[in-house]
Amino acid sequence: MTRRGAVLRYVVLFAGAIVFLFPFYYMVIGSLQKETDPTLAGAFPNPANLTLDNYVNVNERIDLVSGLVNSGIFTGGVLLGTVVFGVLAGYALAMLQWRGRNATFALALLVQVIPFQLLQIPLYVLIARDYGLSDTHLGMILPFLINSTAVIIFRQYFLQLPKELFEAARIDGAGELRLLWSVALPLVRPALVTAVLLTFIGPWNEFLWPFLITKDASMQPLAVSLANYISTVAASTDNPFGAILAGAVVLAAPVVVLFIVFQRYFVSSDLGSGVKG
Repeated sequence: MTRRGAVLRYVVLFAGAIVFLFPFYYMVIGSLQKETDPTLAGAFPNPANLTLDNYVNVNERIDLVSGLVNSGIFTGGVLLGTVVFGVLAGYALAMLQWRGRNATFALALLVQVIPFQLLQIPLYVLIARDYGLSDTHLGMILPFLINSTAVIIFRQYFLQLPKELFEAARIDGAGELRLLWSVALPLVRPALVTAVLLTFIGPWNEFLWPFLITKDASMQPLAVSLANYISTVAASTDNPFGAILAGAVVLAAPVVVLFIVFQRYFVSSDLGSGVKG
């Protein structure tokens, strides 16, 4: 590539980065403004117009720390179930031979076309009335514990692994769980990261299901508390625009940090590196 082409490529990439990052930048700047300036000029405010009062106002009405802890419990439980059950089911669908395997995979694909909203009322009746799990974190987590998308992702990655590695390990006496832990998982790290990030966004931003399960404000995740705040309280503050953006920043920050930390793992693994020849 010529020097001019390289320069042009970096200019285009830089422009794309600016376009992508500007909404996040504007959200942060808007959350720090004393007086609302929704115009484009508000993206470059006077330093004297910047303050943390909007965050203080949000924290006075809802406990941000408690909301973050509840969101962490809810999301962490969903992630744990997604990874454990997704890996086990994906490995079974990809590497083991058993009757009904293809039909099970077809059902996993079929689940993708059913909106979760259609299932919320029967799930609520099942979990809150039959299981008695209302006002509990387990009641929030249970419907999301198995993610068919993660199962499909893991299955597709496991299918790419060289069969020779597993045959050699079986000759050495390794069982299926040892194969999964010592051979398969180290080679599908991108799948693990992808499943975690895709799954994290859903429960972290989910507000309707936790709101149905519990009305106890001390147990509600941050997304529920912020939704209640925005709909009932934010309009009465001195700076509703800034208060809403402050809540949005608090909710979005962990997702951005998680992506920045793990984005370097979004690389293709050399799946055939362990096979000679």
